[in-house]
Amino acid sequence: METSTIALIIIGVTMVLYATEYLPIAATSIMACLALAIFGVLPITGAFSGFGNDMVYLIVGMVIVGNTLFETGVAKAIGQKIIQGVGTKERLFMLALVPVTTAISMFLSNTATASIVLPLVASAVAASGGKLTKKNTFMMVGILAVTGGGLTLVGSTPQLIAQGFLVDGGHETLGFFEIARTGLPIMILLVIYYQTIGFILQKKFFNFPEVEDAPATPAEAVGAAAENEPKSVAKMIISVGILVFCITGFLMDLWSPGVVAMVGAVACVVTGCITQKRLFAKMDWTTVTVMGASFGISAGMQQSGAGALVAQTAINIMGDNVTPWLLWSTLVIISTILTNFMSSTATAALLVPIAGMLAIELGFDVKPVVMAVAVAANVGYATPVSTPPITMTLIAGYRFKDYVVLGGLFNILAIALLILIYPIVF
Repeated sequence: METSTIALIIIGVTMVLYATEYLPIAATSIMACLALAIFGVLPITGAFSGFGNDMVYLIVGMVIVGNTLFETGVAKAIGQKIIQGVGTKERLFMLALVPVTTAISMFLSNTATASIVLPLVASAVAASGGKLTKKNTFMMVGILAVTGGGLTLVGSTPQLIAQGFLVDGGHETLGFFEIARTGLPIMILLVIYYQTIGFILQKKFFNFPEVEDAPATPAEAVGAAAENEPKSVAKMIISVGILVFCITGFLMDLWSPGVVAMVGAVACVVTGCITQKRLFAKMDWTTVTVMGASFGISAGMQQSGAGALVAQTAINIMGDNVTPWLLWSTLVIISTILTNFMSSTATAALLVPIAGMLAIELGFDVKPVVMAVAVAANVGYATPVSTPPITMTLIAGYRFKDYVVLGGLFNILAIALLILIYPIVF
């Protein structure tokens, strides 16, 4: 049996296990990587190489920095300030998050954006007395960070891959804000969605208990009691300084994002702002495991040829009478499907050359065609393994089906919008 077929079977079984939650999502993720190695799709080092990915270290580091802000009392103070400015009406609070998250994600990676914004949202939730909840806000922030990255040339990797193809081929290139012609309508749709049907659906559908930061064991209870003691002003200042360092490091490309985050994390422990015991107790290991495994699954799709097989099959279905609109629509659908199971970078790296060659062969303008892939590679909201910002929201306690229902519905609406606006945009 071809490795591409084996990879598709493994990924299909994995998705079923994710959807049914027959096993814990972290266990399913590890099993998927093991299966890729056992059945020869990838070597064992390749299947688990994602755990050495820079994005995993970015998440680990920023989770530690975020927990440190809670430990020192800074998060509570920030949360109270946010509540004073915005109030505790959830719809208004979610609306206020839009400009902040979007502005950051336009110029930072969407993962770094989620790493910065989610702890601030958590602090506001903690200070709201139960009027704001993680389950009704975190998923939106993850989707918002991904969508905001689709507004500028540097907001996400897929558009840079598309730009590289256009430059190398001597084609017309993308302007800095040109991708916003399609990204902005999706952002507007997102705001409308979460102020209307999305808000109503999650209120009805998210019936699981709110995830609290309270400890669950007697040993952790001692640490929790310490949280109610007077806070050290020096440690509060230090923890804020560490957060500022991380943000500055991201903006200035001081090192890779993962290195910047881990330097911040180590600084939190070295300065005594958080103990190693509390650090390990409060780490969201499910998110780390799913994130690391997702890169292995993505590599399996890419290196086995499974992703190319899916793409080529869909393109063959189009037949000979291909119009620019049909090609755009097909590429948008393929890219969105793949990016829900592969990284957006891998999806773009796979499909941009295929799309570009198809455009040249058919005599179409190349830029809109590769732009379809770049745009749609950022429109993966239906699974928790689609992009790191979405994965990071698992900490709120979401189930796989929560992403399928809330994120999946928005995913369908976003695809429909991209298809409908093609004649207007181009």
